[in-house]
Amino acid sequence: MTVKESPEAAAQVLQHAMSGDDLPDSFSLLGREWTLHRGVFPGTLTAATEVMASVLPYPQGGSFLEVGCGTGVISVTAALQGCASVTALDINEKAVANTRANAERHQVGDRVRALHSDLYAALQPDERFDAIFWNVPWTYVEDGFSLSTDLHSAVFDPGYQGQARFIAGARAHLTPGGRLLMGTADLGDRERIDAFAAENGMRVELLRKVRRIEVVRVMEYHLLELHSK
Repeated sequence: MTVKESPEAAAQVLQHAMSGDDLPDSFSLLGREWTLHRGVFPGTLTAATEVMASVLPYPQGGSFLEVGCGTGVISVTAALQGCASVTALDINEKAVANTRANAERHQVGDRVRALHSDLYAALQPDERFDAIFWNVPWTYVEDGFSLSTDLHSAVFDPGYQGQARFIAGARAHLTPGGRLLMGTADLGDRERIDAFAAENGMRVELLRKVRRIEVVRVMEYHLLELHSK
């Protein structure tokens, strides 16, 4: 049975990310220090960023696209792990600035390009990548749910329509043999993801699952890969 996180629980996390007085200007993750701008979802409120950054199959010497880059931990790690070029997209302009700051902090600014974008909108039609990844907002809410701040899109995806558009638009930006990857969790609605994939002639494979003990429960994070049928 699919386990879903309540919007109320997710909203509490979001409120802390927006206004918590205890949030510092930097944080430690993956053995490195990272700059944190206020108004950007911190990469340490859950283990999702750490898990995905650790298990992703980065294309060595290739190109990597991250949708929803946040603080830039995954995009910067991709460059540090050997990707020749990284493009980081986010609908939150503050996240774009935060990613640029962390790329400079870790001396990969020449390989990490951060763009303000709603999914693929800021890309040129002919841009292609060896891997595309999104650590998706897994909390399911119905269509019409109000995304009242930029940060809400880090937690909520009404009707999973963002994920549907992510899947539908990916082929246009993948190289031949390129990999389409998604990060989610056991709180997400896997049935909907499978349905969106099937509508686009794809099947979903669970590449990795990683369990982490968090404040209120044991979370299970899933790295998915979507393949053409």
